[in-house]
Amino acid sequence: MKLYQIVVKDVTRRKKRMLYTSLGVVIGVATIVAVLTIALAGETNIYGQLEKYGANLVVMPAISDIDVGLGGLSLGTLAVGENYISENELPQIRQIADGKIREALGIEDEGDIATIAPRLYMNTEIRGTSVIIVGVDPQQERQLKTWWRIREGEYLESADQALVGAMAAELLELNVGDKIALNGREVSITGILEETGSNEDYQVFLHIKTAQEAFDKEGLVSSIDVRALCSACPTSDIAGSINENIPGVRAVAVKQIAETEMGMMEKVSKFLLALAGITLAVGCFGVVNTMLTSVHERIKDIGIMRAVGASRNQIIKIFLYEAIIIGVAGGFLGYVVGTLLAYIVGPLIFGGVAVTYVPQYFLPALALAAFIAVIATVYPAFRASKIKIADSFRSL
Repeated sequence: MKLYQIVVKDVTRRKKRMLYTSLGVVIGVATIVAVLTIALAGETNIYGQLEKYGANLVVMPAISDIDVGLGGLSLGTLAVGENYISENELPQIRQIADGKIREALGIEDEGDIATIAPRLYMNTEIRGTSVIIVGVDPQQERQLKTWWRIREGEYLESADQALVGAMAAELLELNVGDKIALNGREVSITGILEETGSNEDYQVFLHIKTAQEAFDKEGLVSSIDVRALCSACPTSDIAGSINENIPGVRAVAVKQIAETEMGMMEKVSKFLLALAGITLAVGCFGVVNTMLTSVHERIKDIGIMRAVGASRNQIIKIFLYEAIIIGVAGGFLGYVVGTLLAYIVGPLIFGGVAVTYVPQYFLPALALAAFIAVIATVYPAFRASKIKIADSFRSL
């Protein structure tokens, strides 16, 4: 009888014990697979949204807060700086953004590359209700907001038109063709947006020139969104260059904000992976204990094998083969359980994000589980190889 036949026969004879032995490995591998799968789904979702929607870069007025006090008494904070950015800065922002992109990607075309979308935010009343008015450049805004869909009417085109968010139209009872007055300037509702699930649903959008004239803010904008339109564009370098060369503004790469938010998730993932590592260590000791017990129970069998000519290396191989079977079975079950766990827990953590299985984790899961099982079996296998024929007969 060959070694693998002996191993298979022994494993099938002790199925329950083998299952209990692999349980710790299964739990540890399942936890690792679940944590990595959920983290990957969350990261993919966050960066996917950043790549698909909105700006890569936001330029805002450089406003800072200073503490105001009298003696040892704090009187609060005072905002210092301009609340608006001059439109004169737009050409320089474009020059910096397009220049950095050309330099990074080796582009020689002199045409515009980045989308530069200025905005002016103003608060006003329409039909007795406070509403946020957003002045936009219609062409640039449409390139930036690729997810916008018009529910009724048409998109904003001319200076005497307005585009209304879904909830604002409902609350203000506005329809396409209605007229609204803004500080004496009358505009016509040309379209109503589909619901986006963001603050845009409650806003009214005008041509930026109309908003500037109506609210006496000619030549001023509240913020500037920059969309580089490529995943390899150096948004952090663009932000740094804008901050260095244009006084009075603060540029922030949206990806940096996302990375800051991802930092907390990464810390939680590391904590859970540490727990999984502890579980694997406990599982490792469980394998050691089970294998030592198996050695004790099989002293007679080992002695008989030694008596008929089995070498110490063959005895060690029998236990190592069993360990590999335990590891592979534990890795397979751990991968399946971890993936199912990720499908259940992932949408609860990330608000309905789609979690998909990651086949790249399958082989590493098997390898890790097999490695743990083999390491845990080395000492018991060595003990088994040291059993003498005389000792086995004394145990009869």
